[in-house]
Amino acid sequence: MKKNTVGSGLLLLFVAGAIGYGLGLGFDALINGAPNFSGSTSAAFALLFAVSAFFFGLYGYRGITRGLVWQVVGTLAGGLFISGIRALMGYKFSEIFGSFFFSEPAWVFGALVGVISFLSGVGVMDDWMKWVRGIDTHDHHEDEPGWEKYFSVSLDHKVIGIQYTVTALVLISVGGLFALIFRTELAYSQLQFLTTTFKLFNQNGPQIYNSLMSLHGMIMIVSILLGVSGIINYVVPLLIGAHDMAFPRMNAFAYWIAVPASVLLLMSLVLGGFDTGWTGYPPLSARAPVGVQMFFLGVFTAGWSSILGALNVIATVIRMRAKGMNAMRMPIFVWAAIATSIIALTATQLIGLSFQLVMFQRLFGMGFFDPAKGGNPVLFQHLFWFYSHPAVYVFVLPGLGIISELLPVFARKPLFGYRWIAMSSLGIALVGFVVWAHHMFTSGMNEYLRVPFMYSTMLVAIPTGVKFFSWVATLWKGKIETPTPMLFVLGAIFVFLLGGITGPPNAMVALDLHLHDTYWVVGHFHDTIFGGFVFPFFASIYYWYPKATGRRMNEFWGKVHFWLMTPSFLILTFGMMYIGLLGMRRRIVDYDAALGFDPTHLVMTICAFGIALSVLIFFINFFHSMKNGEKAEGNVWNSRSPEWQVPSPMPAHNYEVPFEVVGEPYDYGLPGSKYVQFITPTKKK
Repeated sequence: MKKNTVGSGLLLLFVAGAIGYGLGLGFDALINGAPNFSGSTSAAFALLFAVSAFFFGLYGYRGITRGLVWQVVGTLAGGLFISGIRALMGYKFSEIFGSFFFSEPAWVFGALVGVISFLSGVGVMDDWMKWVRGIDTHDHHEDEPGWEKYFSVSLDHKVIGIQYTVTALVLISVGGLFALIFRTELAYSQLQFLTTTFKLFNQNGPQIYNSLMSLHGMIMIVSILLGVSGIINYVVPLLIGAHDMAFPRMNAFAYWIAVPASVLLLMSLVLGGFDTGWTGYPPLSARAPVGVQMFFLGVFTAGWSSILGALNVIATVIRMRAKGMNAMRMPIFVWAAIATSIIALTATQLIGLSFQLVMFQRLFGMGFFDPAKGGNPVLFQHLFWFYSHPAVYVFVLPGLGIISELLPVFARKPLFGYRWIAMSSLGIALVGFVVWAHHMFTSGMNEYLRVPFMYSTMLVAIPTGVKFFSWVATLWKGKIETPTPMLFVLGAIFVFLLGGITGPPNAMVALDLHLHDTYWVVGHFHDTIFGGFVFPFFASIYYWYPKATGRRMNEFWGKVHFWLMTPSFLILTFGMMYIGLLGMRRRIVDYDAALGFDPTHLVMTICAFGIALSVLIFFINFFHSMKNGEKAEGNVWNSRSPEWQVPSPMPAHNYEVPFEVVGEPYDYGLPGSKYVQFITPTKKK
């Protein structure tokens, strides 16, 4: 039997990509009279064929491969269906087909059919379909041994958590690659290689810059959402003593729907791109090429993953905690997961709605945001930011929870102010819903709204400050150890502090009128996201990697990763804020050499490549350690947490013997204290 490998997957990727490209050129020649070698049709076919073929070579025709093939077939079938209807309605040939192969309505409908086809093909809805027909299924399906289970549907929360995490890392790599491309263009003033004569995907160089910059933002945001789901999915059931999530099939569905969403986001680049930035503001998004519709659909689809995942987390924590684990004995990361899930469950609909309304405006001529038809583009910003500012806390709250969870382990001291930290997570989630309009001080919204939103924004500093004071007090006089997870925790505290202190100027109306749309905001946002999520995300991977794999990641290379990434990132963001204060506008492909920004941009670009190199080292360490890492035996971090009291990796259903919570979770250094006690099974007479 032929063994599927990465090598065969890469070979098929190139072969199928070439076949898809040639097929696209043929369709171009048929529709437009001549092949367009830098057009969208050939690129779209190449992308769809290549990705499907890679997984076929890696895994065979099952699981994710079958899902991707079905997505390709469904997309084409849906597009042809709408094209046929338009032909029957008397549309001209040029209106049915064009430079993007299908018309815009055909691409939108085809993409929706493709998402549903993927979910059917991958098999995530099989049990539900059997139930509809009256067929019983097992409560749990046994997974295949080895790595192959990660490429098909699993109901095990640990497998799903790893699927989320690895997918997030892949998307971070793609988004980072896009950033390196446009960061290289910005290294010097004037256009370097993204010139007006450069042609790709029916776009010239500056248009490609806009598309890459816009997609960098949204792909990174989706990757962070998936990373958050990955850590929560893997860790929360272990921390509360549950055997799985409350709804395992919905858990799997929430993950797998994010895969076709990611494909749609990439499709937006090859279908003409878009120039709106990651926010998708009309009127730009109402006039952008068809690629913006794939962008909207990708985010809309990924939103289902957040909503369903959040519902599952809340139900799991409420109903499946171990005996004796009342609210004030829950691990602090579980509190962070609950606060995050409340935001995701109640606010995600708003970004889906805002994007859906622009889609309908484009498809059906509705005037939601068109002033000529009585619409208001500022309404879009209210809908968008009502989700997208709380979404920052969806990214950040789990990261802050990771900091609070790991800090006592390596400081060997009780977590200072446990109850205050728990309540501060809920406080941040609550206040986060009443600050959205500080993004809109320059938008032309009603002036009387500015001051209330300025004050409500400043209130966020109170629950956030509670966390910082707690962390400092926990570190004070602690017996601090600094393995790689702790380094990333300390780095997260410092970087997030920079994000915190650079935020209030943006919340002050008078200052924001000058800072808005400058690189100051870009630097502040990167500090907030890296400190609030990226550093804690890496800390959590290094920390729980032994629990997932039974082996430790290499400490030396982990520290190289940290000490290369941290100074590179700090210099990068200080450079952003420096030129932002001097007037450098964000989201532009070129700048005047007379401004004197060239040296700073060059240093920033070098630092960006330094960050990329550190992440590459992490990836090598991550995959190499799976087979060659030091075996993790016992409680490798000397933690009180229940998952470290059992052997690694965890059994399929977690705890073979249930435990009872008998003490406080973070009483490190207190003699005789115990957090959990495993319940000895009684013998039946």
